[in-house]
Amino acid sequence: MSLKRLAPLLALAALIAAAFYLRVDQYLALDALRDNRAALSEFVQSHSVAAACAYVLAYVGVVALSLPGAAVMTLAGGFLFGVPLGATLTIIGATVGATLLFLIARSAAGDVLRERAGPFLARMADGFRKDAFNYLLFLRLVPVFPFWAVNLAPALLGMRMKPFVAATAIGVVPGTLVFAAFGASLGEIFDAGADVRLQDVFSPTLIAALLGLGALSLLPVVLRRLRERSR
Repeated sequence: MSLKRLAPLLALAALIAAAFYLRVDQYLALDALRDNRAALSEFVQSHSVAAACAYVLAYVGVVALSLPGAAVMTLAGGFLFGVPLGATLTIIGATVGATLLFLIARSAAGDVLRERAGPFLARMADGFRKDAFNYLLFLRLVPVFPFWAVNLAPALLGMRMKPFVAATAIGVVPGTLVFAAFGASLGEIFDAGADVRLQDVFSPTLIAALLGLGALSLLPVVLRRLRERSR
């Protein structure tokens, strides 16, 4: 592999190492949001456009660097900007960040990893490319798979960028709306002095609904396979 193709991957690794060295993760916690909420809210009110741009850029960085804290960022979006705008900014940031990581993985390491993985990954890649949009949509909708892994797998399996972007943008909508709505109520929870846990967002009803949406996203794949077998 040439140094030119490897450069984006090396730059990404350096940025990830720097983020962990600087302990960026300590700012991606609910305690940090609670302790700095007055300053953040004032900045949003005084510089709304700059705050929105800064939020999107920060979200892009968190996703592209695969840092822990995207869920807290989504809550912060709802808390600071309200549900409609906060969810929209989050979807933009998540989609752009995921696409950057996808492009880096595909250009820098995808070919090499696919060659070394052998026939098993090749067969898996053929099946994934055939129904890539539906598979990725399912992975986005069902919140049991790490977001960074779902960004990397399609790149290594040869998925095209357009369906990747489309499935990502659509697939993150339901979870984003729920988290943004929960985040919009954080002010009352903070004022009451109650503890907030990310587990509180994932109620059994929500999980069942997301699983149902995930199953619907795979329905076209199932129907296509049944038609192929009937032939």
